Amino acid sequence: MAAGGCLLLLLLPSLVTASHSPPGCKIRITSKGLDLVKQEGLRFVEQELQNITVSDLHGSEGQFQYNISQVKVTDLQLASSDLNFQPQQHLVFNINNASISLRFRRQLLYWFFYDIGSINASADGVHIYTVLQLAKDEAGRLKISNMTCNASIARMHAGFSGTLRKVYEFLSTFIVTGMRFLLSQQICPSLEHASLVLLNSLLDTVPVRNYVDEHIGIDYSLLRDPSITTDTLELDFKGMFFPRVREDQELENHAVEPVIKETERMVYVAFSEYFFDSAMHSYFQAGVLTIELEGEKVPKDLEVLLRATFFGTIFMLSPSVDAPLRLVLQVSAPPRCTIKPSGTSVSVSAFLNISLVPPDRPPVQLSSMAMETKLSAKVFLQGKALRVQLDLRRFRIYSKQSALESLALFSLQAPLKTLLQLTIMPIINERTRKGVQIPLPEGMDFTREVVTNHAGFLTVGADLHFSKGLREVIEKYRPVPTAAAYSSSQPAEPSLDPSSL
Repeated sequence: MAAGGCLLLLLLPSLVTASHSPPGCKIRITSKGLDLVKQEGLRFVEQELQNITVSDLHGSEGQFQYNISQVKVTDLQLASSDLNFQPQQHLVFNINNASISLRFRRQLLYWFFYDIGSINASADGVHIYTVLQLAKDEAGRLKISNMTCNASIARMHAGFSGTLRKVYEFLSTFIVTGMRFLLSQQICPSLEHASLVLLNSLLDTVPVRNYVDEHIGIDYSLLRDPSITTDTLELDFKGMFFPRVREDQELENHAVEPVIKETERMVYVAFSEYFFDSAMHSYFQAGVLTIELEGEKVPKDLEVLLRATFFGTIFMLSPSVDAPLRLVLQVSAPPRCTIKPSGTSVSVSAFLNISLVPPDRPPVQLSSMAMETKLSAKVFLQGKALRVQLDLRRFRIYSKQSALESLALFSLQAPLKTLLQLTIMPIINERTRKGVQIPLPEGMDFTREVVTNHAGFLTVGADLHFSKGLREVIEKYRPVPTAAAYSSSQPAEPSLDPSSL
């Protein structure tokens, strides 16, 4: 029994490590970013509260019968509001001392006297306290999973006019009390719909698993629920590319987990070596890391040098001396990314096969050489696209057959490097020019980006701005109501017939 307990203690660290998969991509939102979200969110809340639908209020007191209908919010003053992080998974939205101005239609019947008109009212000392719980849903997308809300109105005033103004003032206690109750009962349902339905439709615009191009896709699913402290919100994304020919392929993550310590910018996005390695591994699995040059596509100077280098072989194949040359550059293993504080590099191993391709005859291979290259990588952010610019830094070739042939190939070192720089690198950079989108909702973009390298990962610090308002994006993706739901949500038109009171 004791031995089994000791064994469990020894295995526990490895079990914990296995259950905590390191993210390939991590995002931190700071308090400064939350302040910007609060400003845009406050406008959204104002718009939602202006659309509150309050039920008709009707009743009687002795011989007096009244009906209040067509209640509309005409103005809101949200003087004091706060949006804060609350550990472990919550956002707290608090509004204090707000005021709501209303206008509604009145109908009064007193014996044989009938009076209609409008009433202006104001609700003061409005307090709304809302807690949003954030969580990962089944698809790995960030969602508002739950909401608690408490709303209260300290005071409400109504102004009366018309022939029966004194009667209304007598009945104001009933009317104002009833209106305050009905209004306070509508605030939280309105915000609940705004959060659980409308804001979640905005979060649906965050890319989770989508295609990058015709060859690969990316998985941005969350690995776990968000981690929230009093100052930050952190999201751990899988950050793994996959080949479209094998979408279920999983590449195990052995890279260093990104650690974000900075808080000066609104948002920080960190990418580990695994993020870039999985992209190159996916392209390799897709079979697209091969470039072929033949005939006129081979630079003339290089062709002359290659023909001179392999003169003996070509002479022995005299019928094919004038045949076009073919160069096939094929990556032999998935490239590897290395991120250091001094910079980012990519190591590539490849084969270069040089052949003659005489018309109507099988190709004649002149040489098959191995290549090892190291590329420097400049990572930058443009809009919401993470892009990489590659440049050739080191290059060497050697023969796979013998050291003597490797020595003979030494003269090809410089021209082949020039070939890579002028012909191959532009093709590769054209493929990486589009970049890959960072998982942010539609309408939100980065500004003032700064890239910082660390040991095993890099971070992009940036500020945020809204290129589109929340309302604009939400209206674009708002769920379409059914006909039955739409008809039931419309308030009934009040009757002007005194007999209906």
